[in-house]
Amino acid sequence: MLNTNIDNPALYGLVQTHLVNIQGYSLTVKTAAAFNQMQQQAAIENIDIQICSAHRTFEKQCSIWNAKAQGKRVLLDLQNHAIDIESLSDNEIVDAILCWSALPGASRHHWGTDIDVFDANQINQQQLKLISDEYLTDGPCGALSSWLQLNAHKFSFYLPYQVDQSGVSPEPWHLSYYPESKQFLTQYDPKNLKLLLSNSNISLKSALINRLDELVERYVYFIADYPIAD
Repeated sequence: MLNTNIDNPALYGLVQTHLVNIQGYSLTVKTAAAFNQMQQQAAIENIDIQICSAHRTFEKQCSIWNAKAQGKRVLLDLQNHAIDIESLSDNEIVDAILCWSALPGASRHHWGTDIDVFDANQINQQQLKLISDEYLTDGPCGALSSWLQLNAHKFSFYLPYQVDQSGVSPEPWHLSYYPESKQFLTQYDPKNLKLLLSNSNISLKSALINRLDELVERYVYFIADYPIAD
């Protein structure tokens, strides 16, 4: 059973009492309000911003992690090519998973401040693969990506995972509501994460615990800076 007697359980995806439902997804009240405003403005410019992922519990993130670690879910490299994990060491599998999926207990999606978005005018959610090619200039979400680069900060959102600025692959679909996510990040405690993982059923546990300080520094703290509005 997970140890829930840790400080600030919302930081690690253990509680949802701080969240509200918006369009079927759970977000903080302020994140939801800011998203509504951004969505309305984008609609005026013929871009239909829709959420495809928001808050995830620790258990949900752990199920994603375990499926990839056990070869039940496809692992992709940075070029979106499938990886054969049979020849990889535990540490190599950990690094491969972290290119695209956050460590349970260390995902920004636990907070309710971060969302993955797409342009529903150009592609439906069933077709969406959430890969970089879809957000290139000639991709179905290319116009959305360009719009976000110019306008997301006006609604206090930003893109935390950008080229050469994070330990994970660039994610042009991942938005973070900065006024609240910055507070969550400053309150984050790796000691709580270690306790949580030690009491979980996560795959590759030993490899993770042995490298946890390095992994937190690389994948939790090392993110893009919030852009300053012109």
